[in-house]
Parts: sequence; C-alpha cells; structure tokens
Amino acid sequence: MSSSSSQVLLERLNEGDAAAAQQFFLRYQPYLRMVVRRRLSAALRAKFDSMDVVQSVWADLLDGLRHSKWTFRDTEHLRAFLLRMTRHRFIDRLRRYRGALAREINMPPADIEGLPGSRFGRASEAFHADELWRQMLDACPPAHYELLELKRQGATIAEIASRTGLHEGSVRRILYEIARRVALARTAASRGI
Repeated sequence: MSSSSSQVLLERLNEGDAAAAQQFFLRYQPYLRMVVRRRLSAALRAKFDSMDVVQSVWADLLDGLRHSKWTFRDTEHLRAFLLRMTRHRFIDRLRRYRGALAREINMPPADIEGLPGSRFGRASEAFHADELWRQMLDACPPAHYELLELKRQGATIAEIASRTGLHEGSVRRILYEIARRVALARTAASRGI
C-alpha cells in the first residue's frame, strides 16, 4: 500500500470508519499475534490464545476511535500504539492467570494402560446399562429398590441380607425373579408382542 493511500486510510480511521479499522486490523494482526506468541508459555497457552489478546486490543481501539479518544499522525504511530497496547493487554492477562498457574500442578506422564478405565467402554454400553436398570426397576416393586441399588453398587448377597434384614435365600430369590421378569419383557419386546 502506498504512503498516500495509507494516509487516506489513516484519516478515515481517525474519523472512526470501521472499514478502515478492518483494513488496518488485517494488516497488523499477524505482527501483533507474533508479539504475543513469543511471550506465551505452554502453561499460558492453555489459558488464552494470542488471538484473544489481539481481538481485545482491536475492540478497545474501535471503542476509543468511536469516542474520539485517539488520533494518529501516521501509520508508524498507530503501529507503535498497537504494539504498546498489545503488550499491556498481554500483561493484564498474565496477571489474571498468575495465581491459577502457580496453583496448577502438571501430572507426570503416565502409562495410559495403568490408568483406571471407564466403567463402560463406549457411550452405547452406558446407554444399554441405563436402559437395563430402568427395566429392572420396572420389573420389581418399590420395596425392592434398595436391594437392587445395593446389588448395583457391588454388594454381595450376604451384605445385602444384613443391610436389608432379609434372609440370603430371599435376596437370591428376589434377584432371580427380577432377572426372570426382565428377560421375559425383553423377549416379548423383541418378538413384538
């Protein structure tokens, strides 16, 4: 862009022209993002992006131009102003996240196979398990909900009997009857009955 066309564009910018601001934004954005990226550590990149800083600078610039806070003599002054504003905005963001960064602890790289897995491998398995749970609740009277919940939590027959006050044989019979009702309901549903 020639210096005369830059000057005309700068005059339009000083008058608050949004189209002129957009052209300057497109011109200076890569440079300002580079300034921010050079200072961003890996920990800070998890908190904000260079584009976040640059966009907030441009939002403030547009607001300032609308309210006639600033005027610029030439493009060098505009560039220096934007650079200073970008550095200040970056420092503001750094101060905002400093406490969080100090408290965060990176976990050491771990063997993925050693980490505990999900109870269900896929979302479809979780869906089917929830569906089965609903069918089991439908197949038994509300008095046996506690028994079913204890079984779902992994309690043994003896533990369920001691917590509910039922005999172990009664617990087995109730669980067997619920399983039979669910199986019959599934068979009937699959046959379309």
